[in-house]
Amino acid sequence: MASKVRTVFSEEKNPRGIPKAPFIADVEEYLGGPDAEVEPPLKAFQDALAKYRYMDSNLAQRRASLEEKIPDIKKTLDMVEYLQERREGKSKSDDQNEDDLDDLDDDTDSPKPLKTTFELNDTLYAEAELEDTDTVFLWLGANVMLSYKIPAAITLLKSKLEAAQTSLNNTIEDLEFLREQLTIMEVNTARVYNWDVKRRRERREKEAARLAAGGKEE
Repeated sequence: MASKVRTVFSEEKNPRGIPKAPFIADVEEYLGGPDAEVEPPLKAFQDALAKYRYMDSNLAQRRASLEEKIPDIKKTLDMVEYLQERREGKSKSDDQNEDDLDDLDDDTDSPKPLKTTFELNDTLYAEAELEDTDTVFLWLGANVMLSYKIPAAITLLKSKLEAAQTSLNNTIEDLEFLREQLTIMEVNTARVYNWDVKRRRERREKEAARLAAGGKEE
């Protein structure tokens, strides 16, 4: 007896549009009766599991990328903010000592260049001196670098950091949601399979009882 396969996914979705997997409480009702076929629903469940696993794999890669990207943005933002504070004469490390050092700074016409190191390669660094400047260069990706005034750079980096953190939070939430749906689909698959095994066993027992009753009558 052919049975109509119900939709596997629920109309309910999470905020990013990932469909929810409904739990099948009554297998017989879901399938459409005691004589319903189980192969089409089981195939639909396997297709749904494959889609969930594909989304899970993509989101796991996105999470790894964001967790690598966010510290880089924070480090860049800290450096640009430090340059701004240094330019304004408000370095975090010197805030409490500025008044005491005023007399010592009278003979200094301009702040000394900032010595730092920058990365040339994964394990190769070089030393550089940074003159006082109101401009920084930021990598935007795809081998593109643009110059920004320091306040504009801080605004851009804060915006990028906030967007990346929001994306990471959403990705983690989606991963947790997906793994919950994977568990539900695996449970649904097991329930339908076990229901079919039980139905086949009951049919065999009824057939054996019928044959035994027929033999006694003879």
